[in-house]
Amino acid sequence: MIKVAFYDTKPYDHEAALAAEGAAALQWTFHDFRLTAETASTAAGAEAVCVFVNDKLDRPCLEKLAATGVKLVALRCAGFNQVDLPAARELGIAVTRVPAYSPHAVAEHAVALLMTLNRKIHRAYNRVREHNFALAGLVGFDLHGKTAGIVGTGKIGRCTAEIFRGFGMQVLAHDPFPQEAWATEHKIRYASLEEVLRVSDVLSLHLPLAAGTHHLLNRETLAQMKPGACLINTSRGKLVDSAALIEALKSGHLGGVALDVYEEEEGIFFEDHSGAVLQDDTLALLLSLPNVLVTSHQAFLTREALSEIARVTVTNLGMVNQGVFLPETRL
Repeated sequence: MIKVAFYDTKPYDHEAALAAEGAAALQWTFHDFRLTAETASTAAGAEAVCVFVNDKLDRPCLEKLAATGVKLVALRCAGFNQVDLPAARELGIAVTRVPAYSPHAVAEHAVALLMTLNRKIHRAYNRVREHNFALAGLVGFDLHGKTAGIVGTGKIGRCTAEIFRGFGMQVLAHDPFPQEAWATEHKIRYASLEEVLRVSDVLSLHLPLAAGTHHLLNRETLAQMKPGACLINTSRGKLVDSAALIEALKSGHLGGVALDVYEEEEGIFFEDHSGAVLQDDTLALLLSLPNVLVTSHQAFLTREALSEIARVTVTNLGMVNQGVFLPETRL
């Protein structure tokens, strides 16, 4: 049997993996801690490791994995910025990912964040639970007729744009590789990043983290956004400079922010810190602002997405000794 070391696992990961077709042919070792250079020795005896967004597979980690005989790093996510790909190739370790588990899951969560932020549903919920039925401070705005900006029109970005069109919003998109036929079909116009920032009432980010997108939204680009606009980020935390974001919020330039990701989320998100003092002062400040909504990287968390992640991952894991993987998943 192929031995797999599964890291940063939660109960829903465990259940989905074992329910996937082909899982019974694998020998699983589940770890609740993350994979790093310090924990890589726990993969001894495994042919493959299965990891998530906050595992850190830098060169030292990969070297230790190679020394133990690991042949495959199977990412159960779309992003791969946490893996040193040149080092993996040099060491002969294949890397796979799940490029499209459920774009609808993430797109729908992005829109849910916007609706909650705009109509103050989270604040209203807390009030009503305390029998406070006052409406003061809960005024939102109609999405119908407003302009939504989509930065990144991969599968998730396109799904999000189509939902916004369903609200009767105008949609502008920015992507270095425009999908013109899709845009024409859905009456969406591609524009420069500068124009999208300048005219959008809602800006939603849907692009990977790379050298060219790190802190795409910084002090300069945030200042270019339309005053009072709402920012939604369900992609990668490091797309946004958190310090600059706080400045834009404190000045009143931004109307609101909803984040499912945060640039320093490692070690915080996915864990229960309710009994401790939050050590990240930047995140603590964001959470204290009334026009900020944060969820803990849960946009992917639907039954359908978990099932597809498990299916693709288990399929690749089952082929590790043959070196043949689903072609669209190999990096």
